[in-house]
Amino acid sequence: MTRVLVLAPHADDEVLGCGGTMARHISRGDHVSVCVLTNASVGSPELFSAEQIVSIREEAKQAHKVLGVSKTDFMELPAPQLDQYPQYKIAQVIGMVLRESGAELLYIPHRGDLHMDHGAAYNAALVAARPLAGQTVKKILAYETLSETEWGHPTPDAAFIPTVFSTFGKAEMDAKLAAMACFASQVKPPPHSRSLEAIESLAKLRGATVSHHFAEAFMLVREID
Repeated sequence: MTRVLVLAPHADDEVLGCGGTMARHISRGDHVSVCVLTNASVGSPELFSAEQIVSIREEAKQAHKVLGVSKTDFMELPAPQLDQYPQYKIAQVIGMVLRESGAELLYIPHRGDLHMDHGAAYNAALVAARPLAGQTVKKILAYETLSETEWGHPTPDAAFIPTVFSTFGKAEMDAKLAAMACFASQVKPPPHSRSLEAIESLAKLRGATVSHHFAEAFMLVREID
C-alpha cells in the first residue's frame, strides 16, 4: 500500500488534476489523502463569503466520498493571496500535513499555472518535501489543472511538459466525472475548459498519447528509488 497526498490550492483542483489517478490508487488499495490549502473567505472576504466556503467544502467532501478518499484536510491559508503570504508559513502547513499523512507519493500543482496560488503552493511543497533525513516523500508529481495550466505563462520555463502518464479505464474516468459533478459551483457548460466534456476530452487526449483510452499527465519533479 502506498500512502498518497494530493495538495490542492483550492477545492476542485485535486479532482481536475488527479481525479482519475486518485480513483486508480484507491482501487489498488492505496491510502489517498487530500489537503485543500486555502480559505478564500479569509483572503478575499469581499469576494467570497464564509457561507460560500462552507458550501464548496461540502461539495469537496461529496466528491472525495465518490472517489473513496481516506482523509480530507482543509487549511485556512488566504486565497487568492498565497503569492503574497510568507512562503515559509505555507511550507510549515504542508510539512505538518506530510508528517501526519506519512505520504510517500505527493501530487502538487504545476508551477506555471495562471493562478499565482498554484505556483506558491508548488514552491512551498518543494520546501516541505525536501529529501532530508526522515522525509517520507519519495516521489513528487506536478499535475495539470484545466482552466489554469493551459492559460499559464507562454514561456519555456513555465510550460507544462508531460513526462509521466497515469492510465486508467472507464470506471476511473466515470468516477472522476462524477466527483467533478459534485462541484456544482465550479463546473461550467461547454465549451468552457472546466466543463465535464472538456475534462473527458483531455483524458482521452492524454490517453491517446500513450495508446490508452484515458490518462492524466504529470511532470516528474523528483523520484528517489
